[in-house]
Amino acid sequence: MSARTVEPRSVIEREPKRAAKTKGKKIASGHLRGRSADKPNRRHLLRGAVATLGAAMLTGCDKISENPGFANVLKSAESLSHSAHRVVAGRRAMAQEFTEADIAPKFKGNGTLVPMDADYRAMMQNGFADWKLQIGGLVEKPLAFSLAELRAMPSRTQITRHDCVEGWSAIGKWKGVPLAHLLEQAKPLASAKFVVFRCADSMDEASTATLDTRYYESVDLDDAYHAQTVLAYELNDKPLPVTNGAPLRARIERQLGYKQAKYLMRIELVESFDKIRGGNGGYWEDEGYDWYAGI
Repeated sequence: MSARTVEPRSVIEREPKRAAKTKGKKIASGHLRGRSADKPNRRHLLRGAVATLGAAMLTGCDKISENPGFANVLKSAESLSHSAHRVVAGRRAMAQEFTEADIAPKFKGNGTLVPMDADYRAMMQNGFADWKLQIGGLVEKPLAFSLAELRAMPSRTQITRHDCVEGWSAIGKWKGVPLAHLLEQAKPLASAKFVVFRCADSMDEASTATLDTRYYESVDLDDAYHAQTVLAYELNDKPLPVTNGAPLRARIERQLGYKQAKYLMRIELVESFDKIRGGNGGYWEDEGYDWYAGI
């Protein structure tokens, strides 16, 4: 295979669940603003059930959509997709890895290319010398690591394909510290169920003490401890560029691009998302997109 941008593994467009909230925004591989876009359809298992509704669905769709029971069926599709993916692929299944010859000549920067936030700009100006990754929440031992300290830890290098919900894909070589290594040091409490990634970039407008619009994402502990889940500080044998998320970004290789949080500032272990922003586990998830974006 020659170096190139490649077709996505699994991207099927559909209407957003909450079009009114996503109007004027751009959904894609990470932290995005701009035009609206459809999200991937991973609810094929519901198609048979929906088909049986037949003419009733066509003539009474408004009433059906207002039915709480029907709405609950649609909401259950995400957990169904999550469970099905775990059964078919297995919790430890690996995303495909490639060779050096397959690496795209340029890995596209997408969405936020340079965060507008003053604190990030200041860190960027001094080469992230004062930046530290904070790890806290439901852990026995809260921690903080500089970029130099992360680079000195055991690392993993992998050449994988990044699949964006917008419909493009690219192969890149990532090097970083396995998230599992950091969690082993922080020692999550028994009540911890999810890892939340807090990012530096405000999305809709500059964040303030009373308004937080910074990007955030999350995964469960299965994905957090997965062998290919790394916090990357290098792309294609060079320090991670700002346009791709410097100084550190998440690589969750078995999920779509919007789960790959860039500009990482803090990792938080939580039991649920109830008290975090919209309660759905991520910036775009709060706008109606699926929390689980497995591919």
